[in-house]
Amino acid sequence: MSPTWQARFISPAYGSRTEAGAPASYFRREFTVDGTPRRATLHVTAIGLVEPHLNGERVGDEVLAPGWTSYRHRLAVSSYDVTDRIVPGANAVGAIVGEGWALGRLGWEGKRHHYADRPALFLQLELEYQGRTEAIGTDTSFTTGTGAVLANSLYDGEEHDARLEPAGWAQPDFGDSWEPVELYDWDLSTLVTPAAPPIRRIEELKPVSITRSPSGKTIVDFGQNISGWVRLSVHGERGRTVTLRHAEVLTDGELDTETLRTAAATDRYTLRGGDRETWEPKFTFHGFRYAEVDGYPGTVTADDLTAVVVHSDMTRTGWFECSNPLLNQLHANIVWSMRDNFVGVPTDCPQRDERLGWTGDINAFAPTAAFLYDVRGVLGSWLADLGAEHCEKGYVPWVVPDVLPTPSSPTALWSDVAVSLPWTLYTEYGDPDLLRQNYDSMAAFIRDVESRLDDAGLWNSGYQFGDWLDPDAPMDNPAGGKTDRHLVASAFLCRTTTQLAKTAALLGKAEDAERFGTLAGRVREAFRHEYVTPSGRLANESATALALAICFDILDPAQETKAGDQLAAVVARAGYRISTGFAGTPFVTEALSRTGHLDEAYLLLLETGCPSFLYPVTMGATTIWERWDSIRPDGTINPSGMTSLNHYALGAIADWLHRVVGGLSPAEPGYRTMRIAPRPGGDLTHATVTHDTVHGRATVAWCIDDGRMQLDVTIPEGAEATVVLPQHPDELVVQVTAGEHSWQYEVDDSAASKQYTMDTPLRTLSEDPKVWRAVTDVFAKHFPGIPLDGSAPEAAGISLNIVLDHVPGASTELKNDLVAAVGGQEGNL
Repeated sequence: MSPTWQARFISPAYGSRTEAGAPASYFRREFTVDGTPRRATLHVTAIGLVEPHLNGERVGDEVLAPGWTSYRHRLAVSSYDVTDRIVPGANAVGAIVGEGWALGRLGWEGKRHHYADRPALFLQLELEYQGRTEAIGTDTSFTTGTGAVLANSLYDGEEHDARLEPAGWAQPDFGDSWEPVELYDWDLSTLVTPAAPPIRRIEELKPVSITRSPSGKTIVDFGQNISGWVRLSVHGERGRTVTLRHAEVLTDGELDTETLRTAAATDRYTLRGGDRETWEPKFTFHGFRYAEVDGYPGTVTADDLTAVVVHSDMTRTGWFECSNPLLNQLHANIVWSMRDNFVGVPTDCPQRDERLGWTGDINAFAPTAAFLYDVRGVLGSWLADLGAEHCEKGYVPWVVPDVLPTPSSPTALWSDVAVSLPWTLYTEYGDPDLLRQNYDSMAAFIRDVESRLDDAGLWNSGYQFGDWLDPDAPMDNPAGGKTDRHLVASAFLCRTTTQLAKTAALLGKAEDAERFGTLAGRVREAFRHEYVTPSGRLANESATALALAICFDILDPAQETKAGDQLAAVVARAGYRISTGFAGTPFVTEALSRTGHLDEAYLLLLETGCPSFLYPVTMGATTIWERWDSIRPDGTINPSGMTSLNHYALGAIADWLHRVVGGLSPAEPGYRTMRIAPRPGGDLTHATVTHDTVHGRATVAWCIDDGRMQLDVTIPEGAEATVVLPQHPDELVVQVTAGEHSWQYEVDDSAASKQYTMDTPLRTLSEDPKVWRAVTDVFAKHFPGIPLDGSAPEAAGISLNIVLDHVPGASTELKNDLVAAVGGQEGNL
């Protein structure tokens, strides 16, 4: 960005319009052009949100500009080619500035003015002529006033009175009597070229239904939970106000705003009267599926309302589909939650009085995010903010940009995003600059944690989020799950120290590579000494603890096998329902499939009871929930006060869908070499995964039909792949180069042909995860709370018939259910 800006920030000269609910500020200036410039470029940003205008027309298609960055370090300036907008003679330039993130309330504490105490505009119009350039910049020659935007808040919505819009305010010869402006002190060295793609209107949705609620309200269902707003078309009398309230869910047919907390999420439009009017807000956005319409003249129809989907304009790069419609919906929900939470920064949710850039959420979700979309812009910009704030404050904030009222202590999964996110981006794109740009922050974080370790090398002090939102955690203590918080911290430190040592080596920092490699070995040995028995048992045998120990390469091979067996048993005892939170969920299926328990991984994936990956799908979810039971089986909303229906973190399971079910993963950073190894399971008969890598499009498609496997693979130019043919009778592995490749062969169906009866020993039944799951489900149904242990020594000599002999008055329903569970073989019943 040019170091010789001629413009300065300007603001209204009065301070009384900085309170909540104040009108947006309008700015304008007229100027005269002699001749026609060869090129005209408008540069604009604001303290607040800005909508620029030139000669009566809005400039550009960005919305919510300049987005949200750590403004005191980096404030993005948008640039537009406006050559065709300039006319010889009189012209006028101006802008409307709303409060946005800089001025409005942010966070659940309701605080305002995190960055400034009033709106301010920065605008520079550069006119290039042959041999010279003229600049028209914001200064005291501008004037300021107000107009139709009476109030605007990211959380609470926008109020617009069309009667008050000053006609022609952005055209020459307006003849205004507006107030003078004053210069606003802002460090111009913070102005930067945008690193992230702009926020835009990406898609439009029409209502799928318009109904009358039991209380008589008009309820519009757009069929999808989104981030954005409603565009209203209306014809009616002057002065009538139409009110739009937004929410994610209905309860008993009425709009339910429980998940919004204190965010009003309400827009109001007052008609000017006359011809049909069309309006949409400028300076707010909502997370919603439903809108309640009040005050509309006449009957609302689908032609009158449009939901506008708004988020950062990223390029889609990843797709997945399979034969299971519930899994397809789950994947679609994950994509939508990512879209809805990439509005400038990666946020936790788009609907309530929060919408902050929580580090833990994006750290858990990053591999999925980088597969689904090109996130180098959004996450590269966000990491620049993280690095700037880390450098200034001496710690990695839990939210970036940081608006929390207190400092953030170093925590696993949250703060260590400073290390793991750059590594994830490097793995996806193969660009070492992504590591180089963030190295100082990566190293500073690890050095800080190193200083906090005990003499043995354990990270066993200080606050930790642990396995956040473990479904068994108390409702009022989301960090109080089954897994020891400091075990989680020490496990993640094993991962991040290893990532940093590899980073240092890649960047040629030999001394750091040796130092951090030694530290990685030290913390790994400390973890093993504290938490792992020689045989591979863990002191805390939760699914999360076992999964982290396996996936972070903490265990030796024999211990890993033992831990995998224990994990499979833990998952089975939970009835293949989810027992992990933010820390464990991204790794539990990976740990199972890695240790030879693919069947258990699929059983966990395909479970539909609460809590499970697919339970929200069965409840009609169109996005990923914050809690596994955000909506309970009876249809009520979880009353914890922290319940969002649009949180992407638990959608991290998509990474396993892409790599294991679909079978596509990088064998080296950037996919120059890739591994193709789909692993079919469950009830799936086909799956396709497609990914636009930095080398081009890669596709893997497999299908099992009548005992034959069809595998089709496309490798982009400049890349090659190792292909592990799934279920091949000879376990064939082949090397392929760019192009299209296909294989067909008979698959081994011996596993599917296993026969069991009621006389089969329990031990044998327990060795088949699918059958044992069905048997234990029957016992849970008829004898809830009484366990059935297939691994006990006596299970080798006990059958279901023997068990029934010891059940007085065993019902016919019980017997029939057990026969069905073993595949319909009655045996000696």
